[in-house]
Amino acid sequence: MDKSNQMFEMSIPKLLLKFSLPAIVALLVNALYNIVDSIFVGQGVGDMGLAGVTVCFPIVTAFIAFIMLIGMGATSLISIRLGEKKQKEAEVIVGNAFVLFIGLSLVLTILGLVFLEDILIIFGATEAVLAYSLDYMRIILSGSVFLAIGTGMNSFIRAEGKPKTAMITMIIGAVTNIILDYIFIFIFKWGIKGAAIATVISYIVTSTWVLHYFLSKQSLLKIRKKNLRLKKAATMQIIKLGIPTFVIQITGSIQQLILNRSLARYGGDLALAVIGVIMSVTTFLVMPAMGIGQGAQPILGFNKGAKEYGRVKDTLKLSLIAATGVITVGFVISKIWPAQIIGLFNKNPDLIDMGVHGMDVFFKLIPLVGVQMLGSSYFQAVGKANKATILALSRQVIIFIPLLIILPHYWGLEGVWWSAPLSDLGAFIFTGVWLLVEMKDIGRIKNSDN
Repeated sequence: MDKSNQMFEMSIPKLLLKFSLPAIVALLVNALYNIVDSIFVGQGVGDMGLAGVTVCFPIVTAFIAFIMLIGMGATSLISIRLGEKKQKEAEVIVGNAFVLFIGLSLVLTILGLVFLEDILIIFGATEAVLAYSLDYMRIILSGSVFLAIGTGMNSFIRAEGKPKTAMITMIIGAVTNIILDYIFIFIFKWGIKGAAIATVISYIVTSTWVLHYFLSKQSLLKIRKKNLRLKKAATMQIIKLGIPTFVIQITGSIQQLILNRSLARYGGDLALAVIGVIMSVTTFLVMPAMGIGQGAQPILGFNKGAKEYGRVKDTLKLSLIAATGVITVGFVISKIWPAQIIGLFNKNPDLIDMGVHGMDVFFKLIPLVGVQMLGSSYFQAVGKANKATILALSRQVIIFIPLLIILPHYWGLEGVWWSAPLSDLGAFIFTGVWLLVEMKDIGRIKNSDN
């Protein structure tokens, strides 16, 4: 079956499984190597090293936000253009996005290195963990251009209709990082610098693989010299459609900033190490839902472009059910073996005790997150950037950050933990209402066309 025709002819369950499964595997592997990174640092460097890496997380998240501003915006646009049978226009998007990845990452790297110490202090680094954070982040920033190319352009492979190839890209980077982490930390004894060097090498390997794909005969879309000159219209379209994902990521960085500072104030350096563990586990829990969203995105984009509204509606329904289901499975596992999960990262009994309680509260309503994630992904995929942006803001800005500022004043550290489930509930209600309205609109349009 032709790669484009499958979007219109294959059954939705089979199509969603075909596109989502590779994305889920790839994201889980990617999450796994981040978790392994934290485990190696926690076990090989100690809880202060783990806290130091935790402080760096929101900075890396902020950088990835800019990558996804370009990457996911371009991916949505590429899917729509391919659905409209406009391959040349899709290649313009690929070329312009490639230039934007390089230019933006270089600017952010220079600014980050110049102001790094001040940034780390703002993001919650205490005197005890600052040295660890500096050692780690200087190396990570130095390789960020490779992160931009590898991560940003890999989603274009999925938009072409080749999710397995996109999965292989992430697996290659993840396996490289895990192997080098062990060698550099436990054999060479390079400490936290070894973890950073391993990560940067994995970025280089991933970006090399992706560039080879787009310069070879394997790809449908090519990086062509004539498309490397930025076009205002293409650039603005990319940015417009990328804003929802950017908002999710950048507000996640701001959220982590406030979270780190609150934890350092009410729980000290140990609480910083604990949240590093909790956020690593959270990432692993929500990655399957994100993979379903990524798998659904090209299906939604293609069928929206082809005006196959019934298939758009069916894809949305199925992806919502699947996303909620997979997060629920992870949630149950975290409830059964919380101490064992925390203990993988560090054997400090105090860290385990605080971590078990913090994770119990933090995850109370996490199965609801699937609806919010898929809702934002849906509106982005069909080109409704404004709605997607508002939904992205609902959980992390409108609800979570105010709770994170207010509740600790009354409950201390307990207020920090409870901010998460309350924001999950509010965002679920808000997103659910919008999606119900959207489904009714899709049904009305479908009946009108018939």
